[in-house]
Amino acid sequence: MTVQNITILGSTGTIGKQTLDVIARHPSLYKAYALAANSNVTALFEQCVQYKPSYAAMLSEKAAHELRSQLKAYGSNTQVLSGISGLEQISSDDIVDSVMAAIVGAAGLKPAMAAAKAGKRILLANKETLVMAGSLFMQAVKAGGATLLPIDSEHNAIFQVMPPTSANSLATGDMQAMGVKKIILTASGGPFRGYTQIQLENVTPELALKHPNWVMGAKITIDSASLMNKGLEVIEAHWLFNAKPNQIDVVVHPQSVIHSMVEYVDGSVLAQLGNPDMRTPIAYALAYPNRIDSGVSSLNLLEIAKLEFEVPDTKRFPCLQLAYDALALGGTAPTILNAVNEVAVAAFLSKQIHFLDIPKLIANALDNISAEPVSSLAQLIEVDTTARHFAEANISKNNTRLIATA
Repeated sequence: MTVQNITILGSTGTIGKQTLDVIARHPSLYKAYALAANSNVTALFEQCVQYKPSYAAMLSEKAAHELRSQLKAYGSNTQVLSGISGLEQISSDDIVDSVMAAIVGAAGLKPAMAAAKAGKRILLANKETLVMAGSLFMQAVKAGGATLLPIDSEHNAIFQVMPPTSANSLATGDMQAMGVKKIILTASGGPFRGYTQIQLENVTPELALKHPNWVMGAKITIDSASLMNKGLEVIEAHWLFNAKPNQIDVVVHPQSVIHSMVEYVDGSVLAQLGNPDMRTPIAYALAYPNRIDSGVSSLNLLEIAKLEFEVPDTKRFPCLQLAYDALALGGTAPTILNAVNEVAVAAFLSKQIHFLDIPKLIANALDNISAEPVSSLAQLIEVDTTARHFAEANISKNNTRLIATA
């Protein structure tokens, strides 16, 4: 079997590292052709030494220069690229078979679009690509003849239990014609599931970063704590599976064993289960339609003993409802939601705002920035910038006391 060349966008992050772990288990099947990161020179240097990619790319020009110098001194043959253009190059290179799109935030949008236009197999872990530019991205996937495979554990689970469909035509499926009644996304509930409103007013970044089940990056972990992560997944599911908002439910499932479910019109509910480890969906997407060892331990239902479910509380965690609202508004509203959330999460992590200020900033932006029909990628980037500036101005204007470190 021919070795597949894999580009990993966000290789120094959690998903990137886990992708490299799976690839390393199957050297006869996969090669890390190109690795990309934002500015973590130390981590990317170590990965280049270990995996010997043909290319490394960094968003930061300064970081790229430093990495280039270090690799040259080491005697490495890895070529170093920089900026968005560098990421687009390694995402669309003719020799690349698959692209793991795992750069967190809006920065991952352009290289993911480049991969789609080039007809690559895209392993999509970047939520913002679909949240910001769902219609444009799905059009690019179709026009480029790309294959799209979701990496989010929830969407990967749905894909596994949906009726067989072509992976490069996910968004064209007719759920009703396939006998699907609804999609059910599961949520762990995050670290604050049992907190009262008063307790939520005083939570710190340190507490929010302690997710009970998953090992994830800081931004995604905070999104999980606020339930925005699930809100973004609702928007993703809309684009991936051509699902209407009323066909997408969310249920809190603290054990994170059932990763999502699909309910059929005949009353059947199919679920995908497994230990909470992202290497499972990564391995599934890498090998699709086949299966390979991921390194994940077997699920022992007898040890788990019970599975719990509850309705998400959108009063204590309004970010989930805000995402539904943005999806209902349509157009550029999800782009506004995503941009303000990114700014708000960064401000919370730096202790400029409180945890409950995150949904307040998002709601304020959705109320004051008019949503427009989506016309182009340039328009979405402009809207993204406008929303970020709006959020930053509000944070600066209304900044309250700093949160004391726990």
